[in-house]
Amino acid sequence: MRAFPLVGAATLVAALVAVPAQAAVAVAAPDIAVANVKAHLNELQSIATANGGNRAHGRPGYLASVTYVKNLLDAAGFTTQQQSFTYGGATGYNLIADWPGGDTADTLMIGSHLDSVSAGPGINDNGSGSAANLEVALTVARSGFRPARHLRFGWWGAEELGLRGSTAYVNSLSSAQKAAITGYLNFDMVASPNPGYFLYDGDDSDNTGSGPGPAGSAQIEQTLAAYFSSIGVPTRGTDFDGRSDYGPFIANGIPAGGIFTGAEGRKTAAQVELWGGTTGAFDPCYHRACDTISNINDTALDRNADAIASTVWALAEDGGTPPGGSQVWSDTFETATGWTTNAAGTDTATTGRWERGDPAATTSGVTTQLGTAKSGTFDLVTGAAAGSSAGANDVDGGTTTARSPAITLPSGTLTLSFAWYLAHLDNASSADYLRVGVVTGTGTTTLFSQPGAATDRAAAWQTATVNLSAYAGQTVRLQVEAADAGTASLVEAAVDDFLITQS
Repeated sequence: MRAFPLVGAATLVAALVAVPAQAAVAVAAPDIAVANVKAHLNELQSIATANGGNRAHGRPGYLASVTYVKNLLDAAGFTTQQQSFTYGGATGYNLIADWPGGDTADTLMIGSHLDSVSAGPGINDNGSGSAANLEVALTVARSGFRPARHLRFGWWGAEELGLRGSTAYVNSLSSAQKAAITGYLNFDMVASPNPGYFLYDGDDSDNTGSGPGPAGSAQIEQTLAAYFSSIGVPTRGTDFDGRSDYGPFIANGIPAGGIFTGAEGRKTAAQVELWGGTTGAFDPCYHRACDTISNINDTALDRNADAIASTVWALAEDGGTPPGGSQVWSDTFETATGWTTNAAGTDTATTGRWERGDPAATTSGVTTQLGTAKSGTFDLVTGAAAGSSAGANDVDGGTTTARSPAITLPSGTLTLSFAWYLAHLDNASSADYLRVGVVTGTGTTTLFSQPGAATDRAAAWQTATVNLSAYAGQTVRLQVEAADAGTASLVEAAVDDFLITQS
């Protein structure tokens, strides 16, 4: 798992994950023999020992790890692809393995990063997730499982250097190929020696502050939680905080979920009462040379390997529903579709007004405007040109708005999703913001709001999802608003890839 040098461990929250009555456990999933998973971990340890003590990006131990996994999958009947990418002057590799059959337009993907840090062999981080996923894949083959959904497994390179491999993979996909991945399961550190049992909080039911994952993430969380409930193990939620390879998937609107047993964070007394162990670190050997085969909790590894299999069987047998259902309306800003700026005549911004444009990159210590749209070439951005300095075309003087053409909504359950970012320097304040709202005959209602703060915030695409069902049967317009309402603030914002679906 990637470390953030300026940020602590993922927030560990204390509310039980609610499991709806309808969430079912896939009892038909075979038991995963923990001895087999440990055998894979011993092989990864041997590879590291023979190659300078690590399996890091660009080092021979990493490629040897890929070769070990690939040979087993090829022999088991998977179709494998060894995808290369370059980072830091070294060649990295992802391994993609497809199980034949199933609906390829409804693909369930299971992933884990295979690289270690250079300091050690990385047997918990993340040999544990890689080995568990490998044994689940081999069990798929041995059992002859033929699910409704297509199954694809991935082992990522250079996660420890910033999710480089998984990002390269997702970026290599066309829009149609991304849309075909209707769920992604991520397993990173599933056998910490002082383990917790954390599930990525797909529906934000724990109110941890990061917001929910893309539509469909809650189903993944609930299916995992149902398995743990069936064996009497309580779970807790953890944020999608960007520290592992779900990052590029959720950034592209792909539902995600997974298990995490803890990294450098410390187990609280309440968590000790819940799960046992001590109030020390979940993994005291995190990113250290001592992350060896001795740094594995066999009980956690056994439980989590079985949870992975149970969830794969449950989600793949049922057949997935493409996230969001049928498309009602979309706008990627690749063509001009009739958005209007200052439609209400209330804008006060003197520069950085919304425009559809091909954005130029700007920086001022941190990236303040991205030079690429979320998809394609164009987005809706506050002052697309770079200008003579980072602050030349940012939002100044107040608010700027842009309003969509009229959208006639059908009946049913409606979901709005869109990509966004808000960037600012530490001279911003909570008075600055990015908002998205819906305009009806009775006024404008805010659906999404991201305030500023007195800290540097780099531009980075994120995805928001909003329920629009309250407006079913109406004709509405969407409105985006950005504001520099503080004093001498540098504020930039952009939106892209609006999509309304009906389910």
